[in-house]
Amino acid sequence: MINNQDLSDEIGNNHIATSSNNPLREDAFDLNDDQKIELIKKDVESILITLGMDLTDDSLKGTPNRVAKMFVKEIFGGLNPNKKPSSSTFENKYKYNEMLVEKNITVYSTCEHHLLPIVGRAHVAYISNGTVVGLSKMNRIVDYFAKRPQVQERLTMQIVEELQKVLNTKDVACVIDAKHLCVNSRGIRDIESSTVTSEFGGRFKEESVRREFLDYIKLDTSF
Repeated sequence: MINNQDLSDEIGNNHIATSSNNPLREDAFDLNDDQKIELIKKDVESILITLGMDLTDDSLKGTPNRVAKMFVKEIFGGLNPNKKPSSSTFENKYKYNEMLVEKNITVYSTCEHHLLPIVGRAHVAYISNGTVVGLSKMNRIVDYFAKRPQVQERLTMQIVEELQKVLNTKDVACVIDAKHLCVNSRGIRDIESSTVTSEFGGRFKEESVRREFLDYIKLDTSF
């Protein structure tokens, strides 16, 4: 019989998602950023002291504050809805009706199971339904959803769902190819493997359209 701790470890060690949304409590935004930084700073201090580190050393004394600021302001900044990129779109006046692909978008995220980095590339495409979005907005959307504790499958879905809302079309696709340091640097310690996830909406579910997209990004078409 598997107890709750064993089940939690099994889910985490196998990188299984339990929700298509990031699991946030209802009071997630009751504290402001400064309050969160102060509390996390104390928690990081406790972790380092428990590990036996001397926080009076000049190299370490600022670490708790640096880590706390990094968590709140940077690597988990995508949890803050106020940082969501604006969704300005433009009329497709030049009537470009073919596929638009933005490939090799850098992904820096954090595995929610071990809080270790996920590093890779996202490839995003859409077919205009009368509106277009600025190219940099696609990068910003990827970065926004990446900057939170994540699982790669959820991240891929969130990027597609957000662009579908912004562009008012189902014809959006995303493929992410990334390395997980929780696999590369611990556990099995396989430094060569990477994880590929995909989400295809609308016309991208058609084999010919999907193949065209995958040919652009030079990935195997046999999904």
